[in-house]
Amino acid sequence: MKRWGTRILLTGGLFWLFHTMKLKQRETLQADPGPGPGSVELPDGTITFRLDSAAFWAEFPQLQSYRCRELVPGDGICTGPPGPPLLLLAVKSHPASSARRATARRTWARPGVLGGYRVRAVFLVGVSPEPRHMALLEEESEEFGDVVLWDFTESHHNLSLKERCFLRWVGARCGQADFIFKGDDDEFVNPPALVSYLRQTPNASHVIHGNIQRHAAVMRTTKYRVSSALFPQAKYPDFPSGGGFLMPSASVPALATASERIPVFPLDDVYFGFLVLASGLRYRHDARFRVYGMKDELCLYGEAFVVHGVSLDRVEEVWRGLYEERRCSVTGPVLS
Repeated sequence: MKRWGTRILLTGGLFWLFHTMKLKQRETLQADPGPGPGSVELPDGTITFRLDSAAFWAEFPQLQSYRCRELVPGDGICTGPPGPPLLLLAVKSHPASSARRATARRTWARPGVLGGYRVRAVFLVGVSPEPRHMALLEEESEEFGDVVLWDFTESHHNLSLKERCFLRWVGARCGQADFIFKGDDDEFVNPPALVSYLRQTPNASHVIHGNIQRHAAVMRTTKYRVSSALFPQAKYPDFPSGGGFLMPSASVPALATASERIPVFPLDDVYFGFLVLASGLRYRHDARFRVYGMKDELCLYGEAFVVHGVSLDRVEEVWRGLYEERRCSVTGPVLS
């Protein structure tokens, strides 16, 4: 009998699962507080960034106190006999996004071997209060075995917890990964182009690759707003656009260590930038990690590594046109 199904039947229904999730979340938020008040200073050669831990605890205590707890640990995602180097596609997703995950699995997130790399996807998910969404996620996890579920609730600010918890998960459960692509489920990803890029880039394992935002301005309005009390400075450190970037596994230990002393910033891509700065790691910018603004032309997708904000139907059309119908002269390996 299925793992989740057994637990649900033995405890009287799906309600028990959600009740347990909420209890675990409250316990987690109350337990084991992180670093106490203090200030962290991070110079980047141009600006010295200051993070006041007391301000983060005052405004976002739930981000600082949370300790990563997996409800679905994803034990088997990276297991297997020794073989080609592993490119792990780590995809931030929401329990409600079952259609997006299904499209990804049919197209760019299919497991296989590609140009000398083993490609495997993992979907990084928090908890939804909607039982129907969680039931669908349970079925997916049982069928595909590619879900990691933590016991925090999905929200805009809690995306930073996915960054923090994912670093621990990789270190503990996926040491086999050689490179990790971090992205979202609402985009087109091009693993053949990523593999070609890795094979052609000298010292690819020494830097973090992405569309690097250089000293982006701090927003005080919109959903990306940050208060002056939390972060009074006008500029952020450099960070890779959260829509998609590549990191070598060699960077994970330093990033995980940095996450132990850096307050959890409420914007996930900026938070990652602080971790990179604290770790002393370097970037390599490449515009083929598209954020927005690319013309919607099939052959341009073949040149891109990732294109953010693509509809599900268009993802299917692009994948079919590039790699099944071969309507563009795309150079690169084919997934097998």
